[in-house]
Amino acid sequence: MNYKIEGTPNSPVLIFSNSLGSELAMWDELVPMLLPYFRVLRYDTRGHGGSKANTNNATNSISELGDDVIGLMDSLGIESAYFCGLSLGGLIGQSLAITYPQRIKKLVLANTATKIGSEEGWNARIQTIKAQGMQAIVDDTMNRWFTEAYRISNPTKVEEARAMFLRSDVDGYTNCCYAIRDANFEQTIKNCQVETLVITGDQDPVTGIKDAEFLVENIPNATLHVLPTRHLSAVEKPHVFAQTLIDFFVGSEIQQKGMHIRRTVLGDDHVDNANSKKNSFNTDFQAFVTKYAWGEIWARPQLSKPNRSLITIAMLIALNRQVEFKMHIKAAIHNGVTVDEIKEVIMHAALYCGLPAANEALHAAEEVFINLGIKI
Repeated sequence: MNYKIEGTPNSPVLIFSNSLGSELAMWDELVPMLLPYFRVLRYDTRGHGGSKANTNNATNSISELGDDVIGLMDSLGIESAYFCGLSLGGLIGQSLAITYPQRIKKLVLANTATKIGSEEGWNARIQTIKAQGMQAIVDDTMNRWFTEAYRISNPTKVEEARAMFLRSDVDGYTNCCYAIRDANFEQTIKNCQVETLVITGDQDPVTGIKDAEFLVENIPNATLHVLPTRHLSAVEKPHVFAQTLIDFFVGSEIQQKGMHIRRTVLGDDHVDNANSKKNSFNTDFQAFVTKYAWGEIWARPQLSKPNRSLITIAMLIALNRQVEFKMHIKAAIHNGVTVDEIKEVIMHAALYCGLPAANEALHAAEEVFINLGIKI
């Protein structure tokens, strides 16, 4: 299975599952906005992009596609994750939440339904594609995926989506058509015990508001969010979609977002220890740090968390703040910074901050490495 995983190792994992006829690149614009909060795992569904189709042209089922996700999680050592699936990916998400609820922390079902389309419709599409290829339905697909306003104002993006769709392997695409045709969670979706956010587009001609409302009415703990889009809402409104995910998975308040990032960078033990020492004198300061340092600056996607760690280390060497320096050496390791990268920052600081400051930093870093059990 072709996949791509990005983000810092101490962050919780968010898995994206694509729509029919899409590749993992459909989430490209969202990922930078999510990396301050998550380790993002994207993959190509079986028979799409870089993932091989079934041998002997065997058809897929949604449960098999869900098992592919579980197999990928197992191979990467991921015990549980947040999950966002769109259209076909939303069917896969329903299967996972029902069959493997302990593996899914929270679930987003975007532009999907308990049952998508009719048997006759899917059989007709399969016959058309097998006879005429992907070109036969590409124009209609672009119309279903995007609003007219988006197609007019974003011609380059639409052409990229068109090219992605035309790259689809006919057998891989039609095998997934069979899976969608045969999937029906109308009776079993009530067994979903995972907290769920349902997202749809107010102009989605494939899985509209009625489908979304049915999901919300039948999942015990579900809410609905409607966007001004057609079927590929994550592509048409990436910034709004990403912020909606963050608000649902992390929290809508800046303090919640700050605390989430603070924990991913500094670790639960450090944050719990700091919180246990709060009193009437330092509570306001702790809230200030969580809100402004972690909820605003560290949440900005323009710099990666590893780069922020390296910059922070360099500045703390210059300021000779030993306690904070040691804390951020540990944080840098949480953010995936290597020992060699930390060494290079200290060597560079020797030129611009002076040898005594760099020498103290070197010994302090060694102390942290020993405490973390890192061989140097």
